[in-house]
Amino acid sequence: MTVLALETSCDETGVAILRGGNGESDSHLLASEVASQIAAHEKYGGVVPEIASRNHLVYAPRLLDRVTSSANIGLAEVDAFAATSGPGLASSLMIGASIAKGLAIGFGKPYAAINHLEGHLLSPLFGYEDGNKQIRPSLSLIVSGGHTMLVRVNGLGDYELLGRTVDDAAGEAFDKVAKMLGLGYPGGPEIEKHARGGDPNRFDLPRSMLDSQNFSFSGLKTAVRYLLPKLKGDFLADLSASFQQAIIDVLVRKTITAAQKYRVNLITVSGGVSCNQELRKQLDEACGRGGFEFKNAEPWLCTDNAAMIAFAASLRLQGGFRSKVTEEIDPNLALT
Repeated sequence: MTVLALETSCDETGVAILRGGNGESDSHLLASEVASQIAAHEKYGGVVPEIASRNHLVYAPRLLDRVTSSANIGLAEVDAFAATSGPGLASSLMIGASIAKGLAIGFGKPYAAINHLEGHLLSPLFGYEDGNKQIRPSLSLIVSGGHTMLVRVNGLGDYELLGRTVDDAAGEAFDKVAKMLGLGYPGGPEIEKHARGGDPNRFDLPRSMLDSQNFSFSGLKTAVRYLLPKLKGDFLADLSASFQQAIIDVLVRKTITAAQKYRVNLITVSGGVSCNQELRKQLDEACGRGGFEFKNAEPWLCTDNAAMIAFAASLRLQGGFRSKVTEEIDPNLALT
């Protein structure tokens, strides 16, 4: 089965073609392209929905041409079309979903509406042989600009939300604190860069809700805001390291605690914030100490992309899943 997928949930335009299933042992990514809009939104310090949707209209047709050319495949040869249906920005989601629906109708092929969060959740399993069988009971940490959540995975499509952020997501906290520090956007990579060589123990920053499965990073952000006027001299590296470590401590502790509670053997992490190398390192080490298997997505699969949507769609379609082309996008679509 060959699946063409589009991802336009926020400000990244992604198109990918994946071949797999029908008795094949694994999935083969034939082509994947992502057009970033960071430069367009950087001066605003965040994503502007109208700008994002306009750029999707420009980039999506170009990427469709590039992936079909790279994969050496015509649109008529695609077996199914898929797109992110939510959660995300309504004006952005509509672009990708409308294109995928139009192609499905035009070529008389199935359409699959895919949850963006499921794409992230399954991405650490991409590239493994028999990817469907890899979806076994596990504990998944999804951590990105808009989402921070712990999910118990029982099987494909069988997910239980254990905890989520009650205010700022981890990635959102990174962006806001980076702005306070006069750093660029997106904030996560900027803070990570400045944290290298810094002392993560210099500033005693709060770790909120450690005894809960939910997350809260608003207090951490506020603590940095009140601390900044008191600081003098060279503090950027140490403050970046201390802030980063506070977030990592919370993410790692809650993930390991939940895995122990629910007695799973596999822990996965995905989403844009999981590109952070220190988070990967410390979570991997904690899994090793606790006797857990650990899987994380490749960095290029962590940020928004269409390959993860194509992978999720391929697994879903193999199980007989189909969506109606009349199905609406849902900006607030839940994973469970």
